[in-house]
Amino acid sequence: MSEQQNNPLHGIKLEQIVTALVDHYGWQELARRIDINCFKVNPSVKSSLKFLRRTPWAREKTEALFIATTFHQQ
Repeated sequence: MSEQQNNPLHGIKLEQIVTALVDHYGWQELARRIDINCFKVNPSVKSSLKFLRRTPWAREKTEALFIATTFHQQ
């Protein structure tokens, strides 16, 4: 449990991350910032979640953008 203490994503679901990024940037800007097809071609939260759960590098980029957007705005 102590290893999660400094994890800013602890308790935040991937769906919450994707939804927050789409609300903040919109699909077009999100696709520009993270160049993956699930954000470009017929984007939806559901299809993005499916892809991100199977693709660790894309999930890491998405989580990193969420952290930068959410925690560095304060």
